[in-house]
Amino acid sequence: MSNTYIFKEVTLLITHYNRSQSLEQLFHSFKDLHCEFEDVVVSDDGSKPEHVDYLIQLQKKFDFRLITTPQNKGLGNNINKGQDAVKTAFTLYVQEDFTPTALFPTSFQNALKLIHDKPELDMVRFYAYFEYPYLKNPDHGFYEIDFKVWKPGYQKFYVYSDHPHLRRTSFFKKFGRYTEGVKGDVTEYSMMMSFLKNNGKAMFYKDFTGLFVQKNSEAEPSTMKRNLWRESDNFFLTQLRHLYRHLKFNLDYLK
Repeated sequence: MSNTYIFKEVTLLITHYNRSQSLEQLFHSFKDLHCEFEDVVVSDDGSKPEHVDYLIQLQKKFDFRLITTPQNKGLGNNINKGQDAVKTAFTLYVQEDFTPTALFPTSFQNALKLIHDKPELDMVRFYAYFEYPYLKNPDHGFYEIDFKVWKPGYQKFYVYSDHPHLRRTSFFKKFGRYTEGVKGDVTEYSMMMSFLKNNGKAMFYKDFTGLFVQKNSEAEPSTMKRNLWRESDNFFLTQLRHLYRHLKFNLDYLK
């Protein structure tokens, strides 16, 4: 018989927008891995009626608290109202288009122990698009993020991320609320800078795609829209983008 992993003191917080089938897949994945949380909150950002209707059906099946809004207000508002609803000491934040892997339950147990044992630790990261460049002191696959502003490159600034992570529910007290009324990438950037300026401490899972997989289907593609400047592989645009980020990140951090 498979083990059941019961994570007390943890609320699973999921942000959702027009991707109810992806959300269902996420719930089934946690169920298949025998993961149970003290509470589950789904924060919906004004999805279309057909998705809201499906959320209500899912609620009967998976038993979660649904926090809604009558109109779309953006990523910042969606995370804020979802986090406001969390009552446990710790929050596992996951967007609806991610799926945990078989390695997740044991690694999440290790992450919980780390955040319990290290009072200075603010968050533990489970996913990324690239390995953080400066890591130290490994512990069960997790590494301390060693941010120093004088170290080369701009990727050092990506200490915080909206990708799946474990954090203290008191997160807002130290870093403030998410910026609302702006695009999602601006919201994430603002929190990244707040995290750095307020001396946030994080750990990073080095096998950064080993615990979660991001799934975008044709039926429910990504709802995050990015411009040509951010996505282009053109050599000259890429070099300009790197230079721009290097200058902007350093100036924003130092000012």
